[in-house]
Amino acid sequence: MSKVQRQQTIARLIEQQQVSSQPQLVELLATEGIAATQATVSRDLDDLGAVKVRVPGGHSVYAVPEFAPERVAPLDQLRRVMGEWVAEVNHSANLVIVRTPPGCAHVVASALDRSGIDGLMGTVAGDDTMMCVATEAVGGAQLAANLRELAGIEAG
Repeated sequence: MSKVQRQQTIARLIEQQQVSSQPQLVELLATEGIAATQATVSRDLDDLGAVKVRVPGGHSVYAVPEFAPERVAPLDQLRRVMGEWVAEVNHSANLVIVRTPPGCAHVVASALDRSGIDGLMGTVAGDDTMMCVATEAVGGAQLAANLRELAGIEAG
């Protein structure tokens, strides 16, 4: 089985049922006749852009975002992501720095990149920090204020 076929199977399994751990995913793949190590599954999840999301009941499961760059994230989804994972927003000139818990910056950056939010040119995400570049027309101060409002946090 090719890497692409294995990753398609992983995406299908995650879509069809709640998968909360890599060992669970290794077992599910085995029931499909696919032998994979936890390390391979970890790399596949990373390649797929899989993230852990909280579901009703409070536990976390894997989710694979649809790859559709032209798809705009709905505003309520953006508010939820920002409210859950943004801890701090600061700015300098046309740059906005957003701090998140470890491992969450890419989730917030992806949601913002797909949001179509006015004044955002793009993002660069690290582990727990991301940089947003504001357009000259909007500027960093206004973009930071807009992001704080979306996240439901007060100005620092």
